[in-house]
Amino acid sequence: MPHFFENINFRFDMYGHLSAAVWLLVALALSFDFLNGLHDAANSVATVVSTRVLSPRMAIVWAAFFNFVAFVIFPTKVASTIQSDIVDPKVVNEHVIAATLIASCGWNVITWYWGLPTSSSHALIGGLIGGAFAQQLYWNVNDADAHGGDTFGFLRSGLILVLLFIVLAPLIGMALGAGIMLGVTWLCRHVAPRRVDKIFRRLQLVSAAFFSLGHGGNDAQKTMGIITVLLVAASRAGAGFDAPAKVPTEVVLACHLAMGLGTLCGGWRIVKTMGQRIIRLRPIDGACAETGAALVLATTTFVKGIPISTTHTITGAILGVGSLKRFSAVRWGVAGRVVWAWVMTIPCAALVAVAAWWLLRLLG
Repeated sequence: MPHFFENINFRFDMYGHLSAAVWLLVALALSFDFLNGLHDAANSVATVVSTRVLSPRMAIVWAAFFNFVAFVIFPTKVASTIQSDIVDPKVVNEHVIAATLIASCGWNVITWYWGLPTSSSHALIGGLIGGAFAQQLYWNVNDADAHGGDTFGFLRSGLILVLLFIVLAPLIGMALGAGIMLGVTWLCRHVAPRRVDKIFRRLQLVSAAFFSLGHGGNDAQKTMGIITVLLVAASRAGAGFDAPAKVPTEVVLACHLAMGLGTLCGGWRIVKTMGQRIIRLRPIDGACAETGAALVLATTTFVKGIPISTTHTITGAILGVGSLKRFSAVRWGVAGRVVWAWVMTIPCAALVAVAAWWLLRLLG
């Protein structure tokens, strides 16, 4: 039986106890999830659009559907990682969540405008680190007896895997994309190019669906983790209501719906970068890249609950497939610009979150 039906956990009892500020933060979190879908729509549809297997409108609908239904398949391990294994939940309060969401939404809008396929996941994680750092620093200066401690003691071990996979996700995606492409090329070595193109125009629908499932399964859970840790903080250690022990089912559904709606709105600036500027793709290229990236997403989500970047993964897979044609087929200048945006995402989002936290503190 799929994971979802074994773990239904509605918690409608607690929502009447939430303040207006907490409701506003929940709405902001879902707005981030919508922006995540908007920003990362390119990941799911760029290859299938650039190969002209589907029209842009149909590709977006295809990706949005599979983004949404991913909740049926994937366990909420990534949400648990965000909730408790990036920063200490004790340092997280409404101010930290607000700063996190302001920073991550702001970074998504900026990079969407620039047409850069950066990671919404890393923007969220960077914002969470920045907000938690500002909160811990404030406590160390003003409330050392109650909450003081090591300024960076709030960081948890899960952050190490996130940082490792900034490098590993695109490299593994590149290796899998190239490996699958080599295997498929060998299998099709005696098949006429026109027939290969016809076959992979159909198969790319499957690979795009597979990748969109992985995207929804990994990315929507990051917002679930943020909302759940917010609800835990709002419970005031059980004084207001029983804190949720795991992600409530209504939060799971709301996050997938928000991401699916965001994907429906598309992100055409980034589609152009992913599907045209880095390398020109054929259906066979797109299918191999999507399959390689989807395997990385599915494995990390199921096995360890690692919040990796779908953007990094699919970009690496596209580069792996493209480099097999000839090294010069890849527009390495555009790829280098994208990589710099990846490197800057966590520190930039963290700095914006620190500024947002202090501004919120000044405003009361």
